[in-house]
Amino acid sequence: MNNNLIKAFETNWISLVVSLVIIGFLYFLAKKRVSFGYRVLIGLGIGLIVGFIFNTYKIDAKSVSTIGTIYVNLIKMMVIPLVVVLVINSIAGLSNLGQLRKIGLKTIGLFLATTGIAALIGLLVALVFNPGSGIPQGTLKDFKPKEIPTFSQVILDLVPSNPFNEMATGKVVPVLIFAIFVAVAIVHIGSKKPDAVKPVKDLIASLAQVLHQVIKYVIRLTPYGVYALIAAMAAKYGVDTLKPLIMLILATYTALLLHFIITFGGLVTFVAKVNPFKFFRKAYPTIAVAFTTRSSYATLPVNLEVLTKKLRVSPRIASFVAPLGATINMNGCGGVWPAVVAIFVAGVYHIPLSVSDYILIVLVSMISSVGVAGVPGPAAISTTVVLTALGLPLEGLGLTLAIDAIVDMGRTAVNATGTTVSTLIVANSEGEFDRASFDRDEEDELELNPA
Repeated sequence: MNNNLIKAFETNWISLVVSLVIIGFLYFLAKKRVSFGYRVLIGLGIGLIVGFIFNTYKIDAKSVSTIGTIYVNLIKMMVIPLVVVLVINSIAGLSNLGQLRKIGLKTIGLFLATTGIAALIGLLVALVFNPGSGIPQGTLKDFKPKEIPTFSQVILDLVPSNPFNEMATGKVVPVLIFAIFVAVAIVHIGSKKPDAVKPVKDLIASLAQVLHQVIKYVIRLTPYGVYALIAAMAAKYGVDTLKPLIMLILATYTALLLHFIITFGGLVTFVAKVNPFKFFRKAYPTIAVAFTTRSSYATLPVNLEVLTKKLRVSPRIASFVAPLGATINMNGCGGVWPAVVAIFVAGVYHIPLSVSDYILIVLVSMISSVGVAGVPGPAAISTTVVLTALGLPLEGLGLTLAIDAIVDMGRTAVNATGTTVSTLIVANSEGEFDRASFDRDEEDELELNPA
């Protein structure tokens, strides 16, 4: 036992020293003014290689995981303050509440439409790959299907009973709703007595500027955080975990990539009329952070900076659409994944599905993606709802647990990118997208390179 502890201690020091050297190398690149996007990509690539080496030689990577967790926690600390301040600030700037209703309907409509398309793409790709073929039936002994919350429970969870308690426990949806109520009250009072709410609006606007500066400090750590998170992930799972379910992984990532290119690329090109290559290059920090943190909420601060500073969307639109998207826009978790898993489970248990079942998969995926807003583990809940609607055995979901973290990186990246694209579309339709600034060729690094 003591020998095992000593060995673990020794290997943990090895991973820590290696990581410190790599972090030093990434810092050196920053001092040499290597672009932020390249440094994130380099960190991701090195992390993947180092993680697989750690896994192969059984080197303890807890210290690496700690570095990644620190980075994620620093981003998460910004989520609740941002939701409160930026949502109030964006809505308080509206001239009337009719604008809020119009923007809200456009936003939710886009979220639902893109999630439906994602489910359809996931369905078609899964039918081609047939990922359940050759997989033996069986379940994990400790697998327990997620309990689907009742409709009344979902509604109750969305309504804030104690805003400060909701903030303390990190419940974003009730906090979002509370912020909307406060903002609407400011607009209502301001239409009659502008001077009465001016101090509040000035305070909120000032806080928004301070929070944006804090976000910039945290975002500068992204290349190091991305390295640590990917290295820890690769060290934990290794290559062997992927082998039995390689077709399911391939089907999922193929569907996610097709949705990324066809749906997002199509909307950016033909609806927003923006160069898609330039768009995705500018949106890369959001995609990278979502991929590595596997959290739409954790990606929110980065996404807001990308939207306003790189994509030139007005803060008013970005501050409303992005927090809402982090909550209910689940193209990957609620669209692609449930559809792929449904076909996978049907294949494993040799259950034939009809055309009406395929239609049901798409419709239920759309509805459940909004219905589980704010519920922990939305991908598992949405998938459980779809499997239940089709009458497929929930035990089949247990077979996917071994690779859930692997596919969750791609799912979250698609979720966050979908929010970014939807925000651009809404801003463009409202005349709040600065196309001239976006089209300029100068490098816009969000002041991420340290002085």
